[in-house]
Amino acid sequence: MPLRHALATCLALLLLAACQPDREGVAQAPASAPSAAQEPSVDNPAGEATGTTSSEEFPSLVVTTLDGERFDLAERRGRWVVVNFWATWCAPCLKEMPELSALDAMREHVEVIGLAYEETDAETLRAFLAERPVVYPVAIVSTYEPPADFPTPRGLPLTVLVAPDGRRVKAFLGPVTALELEQAIEAAGGPAPGEGA
Repeated sequence: MPLRHALATCLALLLLAACQPDREGVAQAPASAPSAAQEPSVDNPAGEATGTTSSEEFPSLVVTTLDGERFDLAERRGRWVVVNFWATWCAPCLKEMPELSALDAMREHVEVIGLAYEETDAETLRAFLAERPVVYPVAIVSTYEPPADFPTPRGLPLTVLVAPDGRRVKAFLGPVTALELEQAIEAAGGPAPGEGA
């Protein structure tokens, strides 16, 4: 029995050491594991893509939106896609929704998808969005089985920027503004803020 406890303790310590949050508050992959390192980190503060190819670097996402439409990230090639994990109970999420909606409406090269990351049903979420409408599609994702190619949200909102070639270029933990997203697009080789309408 003591050996079993000792092994369990060692395993727990190893897991904790491997997933320490960086200064931005986003968990990093263990140093020994190959990773696309898309999260902001000490070594990659902008959360930019590295030279490896993986499902994290080129994520896939297929969901059914509240209006019954199929949203497939692979079909959005040629556009910048903002994948926003949010919840109805999250005050910072609600604050950024109008900016994300305006960005989606005003920039033809940018498309936003909202992923409701909470235990809710479609009817409840539709009623909520009737009071807080957005122009971009929204889908409900499971908190138990979130999209595998995206980081599991450790906090909300979590926003991931995907380039026109399908590459994940930056993740934002916490609220983000339209200007910050446009600046990240420009830094990744896209049009400057206000351009490309």
